[in-house]
Amino acid sequence: MNHSNLNAIEAKEFFPGVKGKFIHGDGLSWAFWNIDAHAEVPRHQHVHEQMMHVVSGQFEFEIDGTKRLCHPGDVVCIPSNIPHYGKAITDCVLMDVFTPVREEYR
Repeated sequence: MNHSNLNAIEAKEFFPGVKGKFIHGDGLSWAFWNIDAHAEVPRHQHVHEQMMHVVSGQFEFEIDGTKRLCHPGDVVCIPSNIPHYGKAITDCVLMDVFTPVREEYR
């Protein structure tokens, strides 16, 4: 059994105002994000399938050209290789699950 505590993991700033902590399993990565109001995640795509959950705040999310304002409890499924972008309207807490593992974030 692999056991971790989020409080023991140091957050890294991936983009200005976008700080994350990652936990990796054999086949997936789980990300915990704290995003400052107005911070942006640039448009990108990756081979990983991704599921995003908004824990708190309002997060504008664009997937494949379609924008949506996401609220706490919303879940967004992002297929592999689909362009997407996000911007925090307020301070946000998000969780993402990626499969396969995001090796570049180990």
